[in-house]
Amino acid sequence: MESYRNFFPAVVMGLLTIFSVAVVFSLIAATILSLTNLTEHSLDWLIKIVAFLTILIGGLVAGAKSKSKGLMIGAVTAILFTLITFLVQFLGYDQAFTTEQYMYHGGYLLIGALGGMVGVNLFGGNS
Repeated sequence: MESYRNFFPAVVMGLLTIFSVAVVFSLIAATILSLTNLTEHSLDWLIKIVAFLTILIGGLVAGAKSKSKGLMIGAVTAILFTLITFLVQFLGYDQAFTTEQYMYHGGYLLIGALGGMVGVNLFGGNS
């Protein structure tokens, strides 16, 4: 039971990191779009890359905070991010995930788990 003591705070810290980075990037992207002739479509690849990097960073932070079980911590962080995203989309916009979104969120699960493992090994593990 001792190893699960840091589980909840680590996942919450990872989710807060993900949403914080997403808000900052959204503000930057909105500023760029409003001040230039670029369209949302022209930033499509950049948005996808930043999304994966954000999940990686969130998993890394969660893994570093938990100090153990990085794979599970990172995966749970990504799953909760997916659940929150799905609930906002479904309840707020009355739309279910598309097949493409399921694929992206499957990738988020993998990259979040990777981030959790790296976070434990770089910052949180015992020497």
